[in-house]
Amino acid sequence: MAEEFSTEGMLDIYLFENEQLLEQLQEMVLEQKDAECFDEDSINEIFRTMHTIKGSSGIMMFDNITAISHKLEDVFYYLRESHPEHVPHVDLVEHVLTVEDFISSEMEKIRGGDTPDGDPAEIIADLDRFLEQLKSGGADDDETPPPENVHVEPKQFYIAPVATSASRFYKIYIHFFPETEMANVHAYKAVYALKEVAEDLLYSPEDIISDAESAAVILKDGFRILLQAQCSEEEVRKIIGVGYDIEKVDIFECKAEEFLQGFDFGESNDLQIDLESSVEDIEARIEDASAEEGSAPAKPAKPAIAPGDFVIKSREPGRQKKLAKDKPKGEKASFIGVNVSKMDQLMELIGELVISESVVLQNPDLKVPGLNLDNFNKAAAQLAKISTDLQNVIMSMRMVPLTNTFQKMNRIVFDVSRKLGKDIEFVMVGEQTEVDKNIIEHISDPLMHLVRNAVDHGIETNEERMESGKPDKGKIILSARTEAGKVWISVEDNGKGLDRNKILEKARKQGLLEEGKPDSAYQDKEVYQFITYPGFSTNEEITEYSGRGVGMDVVVQNIQAIGGALDIESTPGFGSIMNLKIPLTLAIIDGIVMETGNSSFVMETGMIKEFVRVKEDMMIHEPDGQEYIMIRGECYPVLRLGKWYGLEEYQESVEDGVMLILEVEDKRVCLLVDKLIGEQEIVVKPIPSYIKKVKGLSGCTQLGDGSIALILDAGGLIE
Repeated sequence: MAEEFSTEGMLDIYLFENEQLLEQLQEMVLEQKDAECFDEDSINEIFRTMHTIKGSSGIMMFDNITAISHKLEDVFYYLRESHPEHVPHVDLVEHVLTVEDFISSEMEKIRGGDTPDGDPAEIIADLDRFLEQLKSGGADDDETPPPENVHVEPKQFYIAPVATSASRFYKIYIHFFPETEMANVHAYKAVYALKEVAEDLLYSPEDIISDAESAAVILKDGFRILLQAQCSEEEVRKIIGVGYDIEKVDIFECKAEEFLQGFDFGESNDLQIDLESSVEDIEARIEDASAEEGSAPAKPAKPAIAPGDFVIKSREPGRQKKLAKDKPKGEKASFIGVNVSKMDQLMELIGELVISESVVLQNPDLKVPGLNLDNFNKAAAQLAKISTDLQNVIMSMRMVPLTNTFQKMNRIVFDVSRKLGKDIEFVMVGEQTEVDKNIIEHISDPLMHLVRNAVDHGIETNEERMESGKPDKGKIILSARTEAGKVWISVEDNGKGLDRNKILEKARKQGLLEEGKPDSAYQDKEVYQFITYPGFSTNEEITEYSGRGVGMDVVVQNIQAIGGALDIESTPGFGSIMNLKIPLTLAIIDGIVMETGNSSFVMETGMIKEFVRVKEDMMIHEPDGQEYIMIRGECYPVLRLGKWYGLEEYQESVEDGVMLILEVEDKRVCLLVDKLIGEQEIVVKPIPSYIKKVKGLSGCTQLGDGSIALILDAGGLIE
């Protein structure tokens, strides 16, 4: 019974598929936002996207999403059918993005278990007014308007046959991939799509909506459709072509008499024969086919092979036609969706595997003198190789391109620039750069702050740009690249840049400058870093959007939380560049294990520039207790790790320890430790929440001997 139909199990598929459609829609619209109008392919694609969302939302009984998507579908139906002139393109772009925002917010509610209760009435009214505007100004008075795009509520339907001389008849057999979930829903989507062109439409199984068990039948036996329509086979294939869920689609054109015979085409009677074969071969194949039918157990009688049963395939122009068996298609890539939590679990298990491998290979039992470990070492090397390959595979699975994140920034530039009345060009470079998914989640908000600041506070108004002789259009470049195991993301604008004197004046008022130190002693980078301090802003007016200082402290905190850093460059009058340096991944890193006192520490290899042994006479001791060291004519501040953390029994003499030269954002410091243990792959674990946050520590890990080592944060030590 239809009232027993449950949509609960379809939510995951509904959300996944519609999110993909909305992302593609937004990307397509933003790519053409500066064009004069949407091209024909884009209009058709947006129409199909809204039609699909409308249909699936109708099945799921989300009426508000169905209503708003249908109304936008009406707009693009009119554009597709009437081709009106003088379409206000920017207004149309805004309408599409407004609808996309509404549907996305409703889907977020659904994902959170809430009811999608948003009211689309105001947006629908705006779309109605826009559509009336198009109809009044887009078509000639004597032009016949296109038929209304009438919405039919999703239900099981039968379209009465109205055959004409132009009608064609098809028997369609759809095969789904065995792993396809909710095959009945995917089958219904195919039926719903064909309804647009169908004069007569029947399908089997019939109860795909009311009976969830029909999904198993469809996977086993396929889904069969009888279609009467005035379109070609190629047009039918465009509507229900092979996709990520559909493995194969067989379409056979037939006569009206064969169409009326119904669904007797589960196993096709089509005998495909090469006309280049001899008559004897053809007769033998027909006899073999007849013999197989005769020996088969109790099957329904099938009509004898008639000339119409042969499948005729056209060859290239100028060559004879032949009845040929379809050539096997090349294997296509298949994909499977996996819950992110399962990926995280797998990553954790691989981390435990890395730790276990270290425990085995560094076991003290292996250090007994006289042991022959040749075979063990060979097996250990093989294990290490497999472990490394496994890490690489799982990391590649977790790596996702920055494309979606960059597209969100494109949307922010479009919205904010429109509201502020600024003409801004947005350029993306290196958006295909791949980063760990967890990293992307951490940088999305900081990046949004930086882009909004560039639009609001960085780029001047159109009038100001004209007065200063700059190009009319402002420009923001968002770029990404990988270098030395790090990802560099920069937000560059060609605006007015940062005012050094204004920043220094504000810093002096807030007591951030050192007493007695002249302004000229501060390097530009030092001055620009003041805008990242909490509550620091040079923007005198509070607006809807942040000035350069509003939220910049949050930006830096979020970036530093993942081991990244923010570098600021600016040229007054020409613009600014905000450079983010972030790690590729947070999961497994290469680290140097060291000891100080009775404690073990780990430092990421990329942060260490050099290891040096030093003499006491190289040290400089200041009266206030600060220590420096001269190495090859350069002076570095010295930080004794044992003293920093108040450890016991650490080496106080610099000659008995090892100096590590650390470098973060052009800042350097020499870290004194007792001794180095070696290099090791480190699985990063967070410090438990019940332990107070300690400056200079970013996490912990387990070493090969089972002991716990603290992971040092170079940025925290240098500050």
